[in-house]
Amino acid sequence: MSTPFNFKPLALMLALIGAAGQAAADHAPQTMAVVLVNGGRPSSLPTQIPTTIEGISGAQIEDRINATDAEDALKYLPSLNVRKRYIGDYDHAVLASRASGTGNSARSLVYADGILLSNLLGNGATYTPRWGLVTPEEIERVDVLYGPFSAAYPGNAVGAVVDYQTRMPSKLEAHFKLSGFGQQYQQYGSDDSFHGKQGSAAIGDRAGAWSWWLDLSRVDNNGQPIAFANKLLSKGKADGAGVPVTGALAGRNPQAQDWWILGASNQIHTVQDHAKVKLAYDVSPTLRASYTLGWWKNDVTRSASSYLRDGAGNVVYKGVVNIGGNSFALLPSDFAPSVGALEHLMHGLSLKSHGKGVFDWELAYSRYDYGSDLVRTPTDAVPNPGTNGNGNGTDLGGSGWNTLALKGIWRPDGMAGAHIVDFGLQRDSAQLRNHVFSSGDWLHATDGKLVSNFNGDTRLESLYAQDAWRIDSQWKATLGARLERWQAFGGQIANAKGVSVPFGERSESSWSPKAALAFRANEDWTLKASTGRAVRNPTAAELFQGSLDASNKIVNSDPKLRAERSWTSELSAERMLAKSSLRVTLFHEDTRDALYSQPLQRDPTVSTVQNVGRVRTSGLELSHQADDVLLRGLSINDSLTYADSKIVSNDALPASVGKRQPRVPAWRATFLASYHVGEKWTTSLGARYSGKQYGTLDNSDPNGSTYTGVSRYFVTDLRVRYRVDRHWSASVGIDNLNNAKYWAYHPYTQRTVLAELKYDL
Repeated sequence: MSTPFNFKPLALMLALIGAAGQAAADHAPQTMAVVLVNGGRPSSLPTQIPTTIEGISGAQIEDRINATDAEDALKYLPSLNVRKRYIGDYDHAVLASRASGTGNSARSLVYADGILLSNLLGNGATYTPRWGLVTPEEIERVDVLYGPFSAAYPGNAVGAVVDYQTRMPSKLEAHFKLSGFGQQYQQYGSDDSFHGKQGSAAIGDRAGAWSWWLDLSRVDNNGQPIAFANKLLSKGKADGAGVPVTGALAGRNPQAQDWWILGASNQIHTVQDHAKVKLAYDVSPTLRASYTLGWWKNDVTRSASSYLRDGAGNVVYKGVVNIGGNSFALLPSDFAPSVGALEHLMHGLSLKSHGKGVFDWELAYSRYDYGSDLVRTPTDAVPNPGTNGNGNGTDLGGSGWNTLALKGIWRPDGMAGAHIVDFGLQRDSAQLRNHVFSSGDWLHATDGKLVSNFNGDTRLESLYAQDAWRIDSQWKATLGARLERWQAFGGQIANAKGVSVPFGERSESSWSPKAALAFRANEDWTLKASTGRAVRNPTAAELFQGSLDASNKIVNSDPKLRAERSWTSELSAERMLAKSSLRVTLFHEDTRDALYSQPLQRDPTVSTVQNVGRVRTSGLELSHQADDVLLRGLSINDSLTYADSKIVSNDALPASVGKRQPRVPAWRATFLASYHVGEKWTTSLGARYSGKQYGTLDNSDPNGSTYTGVSRYFVTDLRVRYRVDRHWSASVGIDNLNNAKYWAYHPYTQRTVLAELKYDL
C-alpha cells in the first residue's frame, strides 16, 4: 500500500546544500565528478546518480587483502560487515550495512555481472547471498551503492547494493592459484588446529566477435566448531540421578545466567566445487549478447565432540548425567552431527546495446536453481556422522529465483546532453520448497515419511524511471520513482499427518520516489543530498514457514505480515584531490513495520516473524583515502561510522522500545594501509573494529562474549605479496593477527595463517 511522499528530509537537505552553494558561489566551477573509478571495468551501478558509491578493483584486492571468498573484497569498505564465520561459510555470511545488522539478509542486494546472488527466499542467517558463485580471482572490481537511492533496484536495496564485475578477456590470459590456510583454535574445552586448502584455474580469450571465460575452483576446509552444547544450571534436578561426569565447563550465557558447556558441535568440513563459463558475442560494434553458466557443489559434514567423561574416562554423549550434584538429560540434538549435499546452478542471459548515443537498451534474464539441496540429521543420539540410525532430512530441491528485465537509457541530446533518463520494466520471482522427512537410514535416505512441508512463491513486478539532469556546470539533480506490484501465492503448510492447509493469495502495490542533488562548490569540494523510499516486502519463508496445531490451524507464521517501509536520506561533503579523497556523510533512516522474529504475546516461549512498529537510525560516516602518504608507495584507506539505531515503537514487545536495533553497533571503523616496495613487494596491514552489539530486540543479552552472544571486536590483518616475475607471485598473510575471540552468535575464526602461490600467463 502506498503512502504520500514525505518531502521533509529532502527539503531540509536542499536548504543545507543551497546555503553551502551560496557561500561557495565565487569559486570557479569544474566538471562534476560523481564517483571516481580507477581502472578496471566500469561499474554497472548508476554512477550518474549523485550519491555514495565506494569500490575496490581486483588488482587492489590481490595486493592488499587475504581474500579466500568473494565477500572478503568488502572487508574494509565503510560501514559494511559480512558475518563470515570460517573460510567457505556458505549459509550464514550475511551482509550488514549502516542501519541493518547481520540478521537482515533481505535488506541488501548482491549482483555479479547483473545476475542476482542475494537469496530473497527468506531473511536471516540461513538466507545468505550465494557468494560461492564468484571467486576472488575472477573479480575485476566490486562497487557498493549505499542506500535505496536508485529507482532501478527494488526495496531490498534499502541497505546497500553490491555489484561484482568479473573478468572478460580482450586477449588470451590464464591464471592458476594454490593456497593453504590453518588456525590453532582454543575455546572452552576445544583446543585443536584446523586446516584447509584451495585451488583455482581460469582461462579466457577473445577472437574476433567472440570472447569466452572459464573459471574452476575447489575449496576444502575444516572449520572450527561453531556451536556448543549447553545446559542452564537452573534446569538441573537435585535428585541424585544420572551418571556422574566430569569435563563440563562453567560459564554464563548472553543473559548472564549460569550454564554448563558440555561439548562442541558443528565442526564443519566443507568441500566446494565451482565452475563458470561465460560467453559473449558482439552482434555489432554496439550490440553484445552474453551468456553465463555457473555451477556450485558443496559436500559438507558437521561433527560433534563431547567434553563429558564418566568415571572410567569414557566419552559421554547421551543419557542422564550428573554434574555437580544435579542431573541433566542429554538430548539427541545436543551433539547431533549432520551431512549435506548441495548442487546449485546459475544462468544469466543478456542482449545489450552500448552505442552511447541517443538510446541504449538491455534485455536480461537470470535464474538460480537449487538443483539439489539435502541436509540429513540423526534423531538418535550418535557421536559422529558415521553412525547410522533414525533421522530427518531437509530437502530444499526445487527452490530458487529468476529475474527478467527490459531496461533503456535515453540521452535526448547525446552523451554531452543535460539529461540521462533510465527506465525499465522488471520481474523478480522466488520459489521456496521445503520438504522435511524422517527415515531409519539418516545417512543415505533421499526421502521418507513426511514430517512437514512448507512452500510458497513471491513475485515482484516493477516499472521505474529516473532522470539524471545536469542543470549546469555546478548543479546536478536526479529525480526518479519506482512503481511495484507484489504478489504472494502458492503458500501451503503440511504436517506429518498429511494434513495440508493453504494460504490465501496476496497482492499489494506501492511506489517509491527517489531524489538526489549535487553541487560542485569548487574544484575540490562537492556537496550531495539524496533521499528515497524503499518498500521491502516479506519473503516466502517469513510468510509461509510455520506449523499446524492440533486443530490443523496455522501457527508460528503470519501470512498477513506488512511490508517494511523505509525513508532513507543522506547528506555528504566530498573532497577530491589528485592523490586523496575525503567524504563526510550524515545519514538517517526511518523504518516502519520492520520484520523481526520475536516472542508471541500469547505464548512468550514461541517466537515468530512479526512487524516492529518503527526503527529509527541516525549516524555519521567518514571515509578517507590517500596515496603516497609520507612515503612514495604508501596508500591508506580508512573509515569511521557512528550509528544511533533505536526501536521507537513495538506493540508486540513493549520492553524493546528505546533499545538498540539488534546487531547494529554504535561505532564501526576500518583501516587498511598498503606499501609498495619497488615493483616486487607489497605489504598491507588492516584493522576492523565493531562496538558493543545486542542480539535481542529488548537488549536482554548484555554478555556478548559467549556462545549465542554478539560481541564487540578489534581485529588486525597482515599480508605480504612478492611478485617474482611477470608470471609468478607468492603471498603470505595472517587474518586476526591479534587472535581476538569474538562472536556473532557463533564464534569467528581465530588467528589464521594463509599462503598462496599464483601463476599468470
